[in-house]
Amino acid sequence: MSQFNRFRSIYTADELRERLRRIRHVALDMDGTIYMGMSLFSCTKPFLSGLKELGISYSFLTNNPSKSIDDYLHKHSETAQILQKKIVENEKERKAISGIQKKARETAKKVSLNNRKLRDCKIHRTDKHELAEQSMIFITEGNSASGSITKSRDPRTQAVFSLRGKPMNCFGLTKKVVYENEEFNLLQAALNIEEEMDNLRYEKVIIATDADVDGMHIRLLLTTFFLQFFPDVIRGGHLYILQTPLFRVRNKKETHYCYSEEERQRALARCGANAEITRFKGLGEISPDEFRGFIGSDMRLDRVRITKDDPIHDLLEFYMGKNTYERQGFIIDNLRIEEDIVEQDLAIS
Repeated sequence: MSQFNRFRSIYTADELRERLRRIRHVALDMDGTIYMGMSLFSCTKPFLSGLKELGISYSFLTNNPSKSIDDYLHKHSETAQILQKKIVENEKERKAISGIQKKARETAKKVSLNNRKLRDCKIHRTDKHELAEQSMIFITEGNSASGSITKSRDPRTQAVFSLRGKPMNCFGLTKKVVYENEEFNLLQAALNIEEEMDNLRYEKVIIATDADVDGMHIRLLLTTFFLQFFPDVIRGGHLYILQTPLFRVRNKKETHYCYSEEERQRALARCGANAEITRFKGLGEISPDEFRGFIGSDMRLDRVRITKDDPIHDLLEFYMGKNTYERQGFIIDNLRIEEDIVEQDLAIS
């Protein structure tokens, strides 16, 4: 039996398409005319469509795509093994979630009509509207933070999704957890990314957390969620981190919002030694009137980026895995405390 027919006999078209979409080791830049009008095997088109995103020249293709693919897999046994390994993993994952997927979808559909976690906007990325590319969703933690953003947002293009505490660390888990965990399932439904990334409802997915240790941890956990299950959200340039001010420095004449210690020092120099300094510990401490300026035209966003060369699994394993002592040593060796900054300032002066 040929390599191609062996894949076809074992795996469904959906299984091929789903896993091949995730494999970045090989790719096919394919012209749709290759298969248009041809009578091919039922899974040939999904097979090619799945390879489309992955990067291989399609010069090897002929009028008989199935034979061409079979020849290619025979000549590139390493690629064939990667494909088979990934498809086997997907088959296990599909069987694991098949029992709960339907129930989870029904639950998400019911709550979508009255989802207290989501304050949706009117215009979405998939709409034919001039503001569609301005649509965004803020993922926040807690009612206090989501309340401030909700009151200050533009309801036309800005939605808010509120988490209840820290999300689960999903590194190393299968996609089954997306359906078992209520918040992950509702977030997946709110973004509408279960089936295709093209269905993503918001141009920007923005993680908005407090600027403290807990907030940073939540950022990592949410970034892990997207890297683990929906990396195309990041590859497509849709995932961002919201930067909010750490300090407010003001006197009777002027007010400055500072995003770093350096900005605070500059603001103090302008406002004088008697200026009032406020340290924002959480998003909920910022009034809606003030917050409106932080998510408007002057909003500061950091895009989460990955490249094809980034060892995603290795990075996640190191930072989110169970290598506690190794990670602890790294943190201690690279820790920079405020005393270090003070000493450097004194040395400069």
